[in-house]
Amino acid sequence: MNCELLATCSALGYLEGNTYHKEIDCLESVKDLIRYLRHEDDTRDVRQQLGAAQIVQNDLLPIIIQHGQEKPLFDASIRLMVNLTQPAMLCFGKVPDDPVFRHHFLQVTSHLQAYKEAFASEGVFGILSETLYNLLQLDWEQRQEEDNLLIERILMLVRNVLHVPADPNEEKKVDDDASIHDRLLWAIHMSGFDDLVKFLASAQNEQQWSMHVLEIISLMFRDQTPEALVSAGQARSTEEKQRDSQELESLRQREQAEKRSRKLQRGTRHSRFGGSFVVQGLKALGDKDVIYHRNLNNFKNYTHDTGKAVRRVPKRNRQAKESKEKRRSALNVRLFLREFCVDFLENCYNRLMYLVKENLIREQTQEHDETYYLWALSFFMAFNRGDSFRADLVSETMSIRAFHFIERNITNYYEMILTDRKEATSWSRRMHLALKAYQELLLTVNEMDRSQDESIRQSSNVIKSNIFYLMEYREIFLTLLRKFDETHQPHSYLKDLVETTHLFLRMLERFCTGRRNLMVQKKKVKRRKSRGNKNPPSADTSPEALEETWKIVEEELKTSGFQLSESITESIVPFDAASEIPLEEQRTEAMVRVKDALLARLGPEALGLLRAAREVWPEGDVFGAADVEPEEELELLKQILHANLPRSSAPEPVAEEDDDDLELEEEELESVQVSETEFNFLDFIKRFASPNIVRPYLILLKSYTKNSPHTNHCIARMLHRLAVDLKMDALLFQLSVFNLFNKILSDPAAAAYRELVTFAKFVLKRFFSLATKNKKAYIELLFWKNVGAVREMTEGYSKDGEEKKPNWTEEEEEELRKLYEEHQHSEVPDIVETLLPLLSSRERTRRQVVTQLVRMGLVGSAKELKKQKKGTQIVLWREEQEMELQMLFEEYKDSDDVLGNIMKKLTAKRSRARVVDKLLSMGLVSERRELHKKRSRNAQRKSSGKGMTEEEFLTGLTQGSPNDSVDRDDDDDDEEVEDESEESEDEEDEEQTRGAKSQNGSMRKSQSMVSTGERRADVGTMVNALQQEGMSGPLLWLQNSLNKTAENRKENGLSQPVPLVPLTETNEDAMDNKRFQRLLRKLGLRPPADEQEYFWRIPAKMSKSQLRSAAAALCPSEDEPKGGEEQDEPRSPTEKAQQEDEEDEVVSGEQRDQALRALLFARKRKHRSNECPAPVSDFTPTEDTESTAERSQEKTSTKRSRVLDDDDDDDEENENDSSAAMDMDANSDADSDGGDVSAPVKRRRKMVLIDEEDDED
Repeated sequence: MNCELLATCSALGYLEGNTYHKEIDCLESVKDLIRYLRHEDDTRDVRQQLGAAQIVQNDLLPIIIQHGQEKPLFDASIRLMVNLTQPAMLCFGKVPDDPVFRHHFLQVTSHLQAYKEAFASEGVFGILSETLYNLLQLDWEQRQEEDNLLIERILMLVRNVLHVPADPNEEKKVDDDASIHDRLLWAIHMSGFDDLVKFLASAQNEQQWSMHVLEIISLMFRDQTPEALVSAGQARSTEEKQRDSQELESLRQREQAEKRSRKLQRGTRHSRFGGSFVVQGLKALGDKDVIYHRNLNNFKNYTHDTGKAVRRVPKRNRQAKESKEKRRSALNVRLFLREFCVDFLENCYNRLMYLVKENLIREQTQEHDETYYLWALSFFMAFNRGDSFRADLVSETMSIRAFHFIERNITNYYEMILTDRKEATSWSRRMHLALKAYQELLLTVNEMDRSQDESIRQSSNVIKSNIFYLMEYREIFLTLLRKFDETHQPHSYLKDLVETTHLFLRMLERFCTGRRNLMVQKKKVKRRKSRGNKNPPSADTSPEALEETWKIVEEELKTSGFQLSESITESIVPFDAASEIPLEEQRTEAMVRVKDALLARLGPEALGLLRAAREVWPEGDVFGAADVEPEEELELLKQILHANLPRSSAPEPVAEEDDDDLELEEEELESVQVSETEFNFLDFIKRFASPNIVRPYLILLKSYTKNSPHTNHCIARMLHRLAVDLKMDALLFQLSVFNLFNKILSDPAAAAYRELVTFAKFVLKRFFSLATKNKKAYIELLFWKNVGAVREMTEGYSKDGEEKKPNWTEEEEEELRKLYEEHQHSEVPDIVETLLPLLSSRERTRRQVVTQLVRMGLVGSAKELKKQKKGTQIVLWREEQEMELQMLFEEYKDSDDVLGNIMKKLTAKRSRARVVDKLLSMGLVSERRELHKKRSRNAQRKSSGKGMTEEEFLTGLTQGSPNDSVDRDDDDDDEEVEDESEESEDEEDEEQTRGAKSQNGSMRKSQSMVSTGERRADVGTMVNALQQEGMSGPLLWLQNSLNKTAENRKENGLSQPVPLVPLTETNEDAMDNKRFQRLLRKLGLRPPADEQEYFWRIPAKMSKSQLRSAAAALCPSEDEPKGGEEQDEPRSPTEKAQQEDEEDEVVSGEQRDQALRALLFARKRKHRSNECPAPVSDFTPTEDTESTAERSQEKTSTKRSRVLDDDDDDDEENENDSSAAMDMDANSDADSDGGDVSAPVKRRRKMVLIDEEDDED
């Protein structure tokens, strides 16, 4: 031992008999030991030396027992013991692989086990309980920070001691005998510490200790099972006695069979001469028959493998180890724990689980703390179900939210098993916990169906209708069975999975009976193949053909005067901000698209694409200068046509059409369409008819002697559904299955497995009857069969010549199998790309290899071999990566290419789509259009008046009127059904977005102006209608709220949305009225954004002048000229003058608009009379509602990689539309959107007036 440590330990004091004499420097010595532990090395040498010196047993525990009244010494001792008792896994991070560090790990663990034995004393927990009780008696006002620290350290000390694992070599005790853990639990009980734990779990003011309490409770019940605690102290039931008698009977029959076989092996008299026999029909290594040199009694056990060396199984292919089995504690411990469970369920469970769930959702816990929640849910709900079922005791975890939480965790654990291979075993244990919790939820719902209370049965039906309706809850068992891996998941997990699947199917079948049509949710993934999949027809690129093409294109462009139609301009988008393709490649691709359009003799499209690409990539004048002339553009197009441009490599041609729906790597996820369909239970069962799902059932059936009768019943029931209900018994025609059936039929205790025996006989009978018709049936036994192979085996094979797919010979299949097994567990990113150059046949394509691997059963589906795209390997975002992304966004948010700059600076390279999704989820941007590359050159050219036609000017002058949006809202509200859900509206918006074409980036919204008189008249009609319905009071309340908000914003400068809270029943009824809500939308108020908001809100964008105008509009139309002015009269002469100036500006703006329209119309008529007598088209001052909505949606990218949050987007659009609709004074408000484009609009008007004067001259 280190001399300094030895001197420090000696300065603590000494133990004489049962009395501990502390030294003067005892407190300083304890602090020195804490300091030494802080600076220990990786081998934890200080911890090992203190453990070898037994400082906890001989010094620290006597100090806190006999000198606990000295608070500084007591606090320091508790702090030191918390450090010394922390788990070895935390000290070393994981179980070390290095032998030296593994030795140190085991040494620390042995010292912890010695500490645990020393803590199993009533005196130790008596002083801990007393101290904790005194601290909890203090009110929050009286508690100091040191008191809270001491409470937390005591709880952590108890947690650490309970966490110490048992030593299997020391505790070789039978059930019902007291182990060290049982003695520790008994000391906790006798000291009253368990009552303090229950108090902390139920007290209102002690909710900050909820996670510590849940950890302590889970460690207390570590070795227990709910069934053992329920039956503690009670007589054995009839069912248990019958089950035990059946087990004894099967063991007795098996023993008698072994005795009979031993009698047959021994002859009546001893034979000194061994015989040699020739076994006819059984070939040896050569062509001759086997010669057998032993007694015939043992011939039944003869096999060719006798004498061979046992093949060593690699560690990565070994079956996962089972967790240690539960042991039955002493009876007094079980009785005390049973009473603890009863009290905990009645007083603490619902509240504690609510607090823990809130902490988990808000991420206020440590990593993996959700496992304690999952354990507590499954354990206490199972105890409640077995003791005396009461649904109210577990109401907190009996909800759809609990199902969703567990389903989400199961999905997350499965993804982590695939990504974190080194910790796959730990993730599989957590996944097993989540599955147990899911199973317990289903069992509790099933128990609620049997309740005598009608309300409980109705609640059960509501829960079942929800979980059966959603697709995620139905598909989860198919996914887990298909992805079962026995190298990472033990047999106990498979047993629970099979039993849970059986329970779910039984509940679903019972729910479907008696219902004619059950509607469920269905999600359909819409996929769009990339452009590379379709090879365009090769055009003639000879010089003569190019010259002929150029003549046609040149003539077409000159005829049109280099003017493009609006449809062509809107449909061309050369740049995709959400694409994973780099900018340089997109620029090259745009050049190729220009050439393809020229080769197709589409001159206007090629010219439009060239101009659009010039706006996106102005640097370098690759697509021409900004002020290029039409003749120069024509010359540039000719150069592009004759240039030899590099094209992206097209995918290799595929010479086969796959019957299986293989998903290729070229497919991209576009959207997920949610719809409803009628549910058919038999069709759902057909999803289980797959070798990948049947194989886990047969793996579990191999251990039928160790399985419980219920587990064997679940296996037999699923196989019965497939073989009998679906008539797909040929799915089980496999040699390994028949070998298993042979073991069951020849088992001496076969009478105990009557159900399995009956089913095995049925399958064998069906096979032999089929073998008389199909001579290839015995060959088919060697292979697992999918649905197509089963149909061919039973109904007949396809004729020769129908099979177009290239055949694989046996040698090629064996070669592919060996190569796949060699590289299966390698770290290569794409195993198919690794196998292709190693195959002897170089003509094999990637698709052929993937198809053959699926058919051979080496992989479950083609999804597992899907080629990973660049930048998509990284899935999870760490905290430091999120901080880096936020800093980069703040740095480049004002640049022209926000997303491009972020992609260049990111440390961990990811795809553009993932970065865009992360920016949206973090709330840094509200929609994808904010990340599009800004096209400033086009905006400058339009603002200066270059290239703008009179039609564009007139459209920009009159488009986007708020009246249009308001009228559109009225029409939508009148047409929509009151009970229509928000989801249907979102789907319609989504379809419109997908159907709309992308708008050219050079278009800009013009400022919209609205007449105050027209708005007030429109609102006045709605106000009159509401007053006739008796809603004068709510209208007055709304008007006062708007005026009050305007005053507050003037005085305090508030910029937050203000909720409208109805305090009277009349106002509350009015807020639920559809007509009143329509009025609120008309005034620009915002409805609740999501489920977290309940009240309507006055948007923060509405200025005080807009609020006063909205309040003035609530006056009746007939009183508006007089009463409205009196009521909305400004409180000061300054405000009155300001309001009059604002109204004059609006009126003068309207007069200017009308004058400009008249001048334009006159000039247009004069121009037509001089040049061409074309018919005059009518120009309306306001655009059609549908075109406005279409343009607003065309700006969003049509490529979606995830299902967008439509609710949030719709709410934001409603808020923007509402605020724009109430913008009655856009010219005077500096903060409005119109301020950004007011200068270009004035310049346009000035240009028109100048042109008109020139014409007059």
